[in-house]
Amino acid sequence: MVINRLKSTSIATALLLVALLAGVQANAADNPARILVSGEGSAEVAPDMALLQLTVTREADTARAALDANSAAMAEVLAAMQQLGIAKRDLQTSNFSIQPRYHHPRPEPSGERKPPQITGYVVRNSLAVRVRDISRVGEILDQSVTLGVNEGGQISFTNADPAEVIKQARISAVRDARDKASTLAVAAGVKLGDVMEISEQSYHPGPMPVARAEMMMARSASDAVPVATGENSYRVTVQMSFAIDQ
Repeated sequence: MVINRLKSTSIATALLLVALLAGVQANAADNPARILVSGEGSAEVAPDMALLQLTVTREADTARAALDANSAAMAEVLAAMQQLGIAKRDLQTSNFSIQPRYHHPRPEPSGERKPPQITGYVVRNSLAVRVRDISRVGEILDQSVTLGVNEGGQISFTNADPAEVIKQARISAVRDARDKASTLAVAAGVKLGDVMEISEQSYHPGPMPVARAEMMMARSASDAVPVATGENSYRVTVQMSFAIDQ
């Protein structure tokens, strides 16, 4: 009986060892040795499109008067934009507001506080303008101020179709990752194998603000507002894993 029990225990132990070895081998097959790296690439390109934010602000004693004055000025701005070659699809109202202007009376000697009094109204109407001919940005800004734009003035530069420059950044990122993996493989004394996995993160810049200022009512003495366009930079990061050949 004792011998049979010992045999049964030995057989069970052997089966357990076989199962553990099989699990280790399966785990090794499912998770082969590999090198994990990240790579970064960027590419720069001159912008080919400008985005302008133009705001007309008018104040008056009544909301009606403020709205009428604002609407008249904005109508002239819209007409001028189209005369300058800006298509209707590139003009969009981005913000509109009517707000009361308050006067806050001083507290009475008794400490009593009177409620604020409405003394007038402020109407703001903002226009987003997409300019596809960057060479005309200064002219458009100058004309808009002449016609009544008196607030805002944010300028942003972007690209209508950045696909090609992003492709260049992507290629640069993959090359960077492969170079890193090769260096690690040499340092570790192993041979770099095939690519096992690759993923990407792209960083596409939004419109790059390069100028932001309060527009003045007076027209500049120059023919157009000076504008510097600079460059836009597009970045791509990749995560890659390479097999280690035995």
